[in-house]
Amino acid sequence: MLNGVLPPLPTPFAADGAPDFGLLCDLVLSLNATPLAGYLVLGSNGEAVHLEVDEAVEAIGSVRAAAGPGRTVLAGTGQLGTRATIEMTRRAAGAGADAVLVLTPYYFKGAMTEEALRRHFEAVADASPVPVLLYNVPANTGLNMPPAVAAALAGHQNVAGMKDSAGDVGQLAELVRVTRGSGAFDVLSGNFGAALPGYAVGCVGAILAVANVAPRECAAIREAFLAGRLDEARELHLRLLPVARAVTTRFGVPGLKAALEMLGRPAGVPRGPLLPLGEAARREVEATLRAAGLLG
Repeated sequence: MLNGVLPPLPTPFAADGAPDFGLLCDLVLSLNATPLAGYLVLGSNGEAVHLEVDEAVEAIGSVRAAAGPGRTVLAGTGQLGTRATIEMTRRAAGAGADAVLVLTPYYFKGAMTEEALRRHFEAVADASPVPVLLYNVPANTGLNMPPAVAAALAGHQNVAGMKDSAGDVGQLAELVRVTRGSGAFDVLSGNFGAALPGYAVGCVGAILAVANVAPRECAAIREAFLAGRLDEARELHLRLLPVARAVTTRFGVPGLKAALEMLGRPAGVPRGPLLPLGEAARREVEATLRAAGLLG
């Protein structure tokens, strides 16, 4: 179902904390001119946990309208409970999402056995009007979904794949191995460092924060790999690696929003409790963008 590179869009907020959906649409319109396959709205970089339900639904509708035809709109709908996840998934589908990305429930992580996770995702997939992708992001949840869970769910007719952001190439390979005989189940990397190696082991695409900042370059890495131009893919990957770290593990969402502002594609400020990037960190982000050839 999903092939190519998608950015997890940031959600712009004004200084008073109100969401700025006009700015969100402007960001999507600016990215429409690039070879991206679509957009993820309400992922981790979209500060999904900071939005109220009605705000989240409006964000999905805004991205759907701005994206236009031909691009997939994926919406994050994972909540801490199964019932709430199903309700959010239905509302996302009603707002125009083509598919949903469902985070592992993590609050009672000690009780999230393979059976508990399998039952949760099965219930969501059974009730969802659109295809479901599993979402594993242990850096944020403290819970790493075992490949065995993906294998057990891969045969479900409404489970379309998985975004794995663990950054473990071995785990990506294992996910591909245990699900590839189960029909249409796509594995995507959610970690830039693992994206190029991920293509080599069978990932069909990637959902990358840095694709907001360098969309053409991120798409070009995959295109070069698929065309057998491995040296070109490797050099682009290595050039973007410091930028990818700056807008994820180094400075997170505030770093991503600062980078986009520097590139002339503002995405507002973070919503509390996240703080805007300080001046010293901004200078580091700017220097990183310049070193990668993305500024000036």
